[in-house]
Amino acid sequence: MVNGYPLVYLDNAATTQKPSVVINAMNDYYTTSNANVHRAVHTLAGEATDGYEGCRTALKKRFNAEFAILTSGTTEAINLVAHGWGRANLKQGDVIVLTEMEHHSDIVPWQMLAQERGVELRYVPVTQQFTLDMEAFTYALEGAKLACVVHTSNVLGVRNPLEDIIALCSEKGVRILIDAAQGVPHTHLDFANFGADFVAFSAHKMCGPTGIGALLVQPSAFEEMEPFMGGGDMIENVSISGSTFQSDEHKFEAGTPRIAEAIGWKAALDWLGSIDIDSEHERLLGIARYVADELRSMGMDVYGRHEHQDSAVVSFTHPTINSEDIAHLLDARGFAVRTGHHCAQPLLQRLGLLGTVRASFYVYNTMDEAERFIAEMNEIVEKFA
Repeated sequence: MVNGYPLVYLDNAATTQKPSVVINAMNDYYTTSNANVHRAVHTLAGEATDGYEGCRTALKKRFNAEFAILTSGTTEAINLVAHGWGRANLKQGDVIVLTEMEHHSDIVPWQMLAQERGVELRYVPVTQQFTLDMEAFTYALEGAKLACVVHTSNVLGVRNPLEDIIALCSEKGVRILIDAAQGVPHTHLDFANFGADFVAFSAHKMCGPTGIGALLVQPSAFEEMEPFMGGGDMIENVSISGSTFQSDEHKFEAGTPRIAEAIGWKAALDWLGSIDIDSEHERLLGIARYVADELRSMGMDVYGRHEHQDSAVVSFTHPTINSEDIAHLLDARGFAVRTGHHCAQPLLQRLGLLGTVRASFYVYNTMDEAERFIAEMNEIVEKFA
């Protein structure tokens, strides 16, 4: 209950709720197997190591990947590419292609690298149809070394034409990073056959815990990376004269890792594995279409298209009612939505907006909740418009 009303949680693009199996798995680790991983030989250390590495194994199996580096989330995964691959392979005058659709996490690290190395950043614009300008994208790739593209917009719910984008990059010899934080919770991704060099995502968007994510890396790109954090566990040998590093993913995982979080994520992956995610995606997209159409009928401006592979995200504004006021009024009745620029200010600027209200749906949401949401929005419009 929230403010005396049953909770309707529609902030899933920010973070998802956690099934009890995830919470129980993390609690079991802390109460029965709490120890540090890897080097120790005692029983608890072995159990902790098996639990931690079990998450990596599950990720590799789910996404058909050879290398899965565990990080603190999508943001650290992208920063790992910027520091681990970018610093090792980019120099002054080299070009990185970004899009106006990117989350700040896929903009700021590259701006920092550009200031440090003199790298040129080119931004692909978003059209009035909420899609990338593919002609501009093709042009921007000329002479580029890396392209960074969001899988699915956290504001619009639009899935980008990744197959075309990856094919273009491959044709021009451009490495490509996909920010899939909003994509992998809603679809299957076969990384080995996908064609991207790097894919970054977070556990907490897919019913796992906060504080952990992953970077999938193709073998040829993995060989081009250098560690950017030094410390324990990522080394083979350390002497006064120098150090050597491990050759697998541990090379990029310095220090004590996120053990409980990895165990919780493994439980979430198993839980999601029992769900027909394709059918769920279609069901949720149907809910989003219903909500979008009903909001338009009230005079709302809706930003997105909700086509077949898009996600169940509905961003909207009202011509006269402030978005923050809408969110407060909804919260008073138990509805959790998000407002603001959603860490995508360049996109909002392109759309001429300061912020939107965003309702986002996931596997535990129902059409009944959507209908209650629309009834509440109708009441708000009738009272305050």
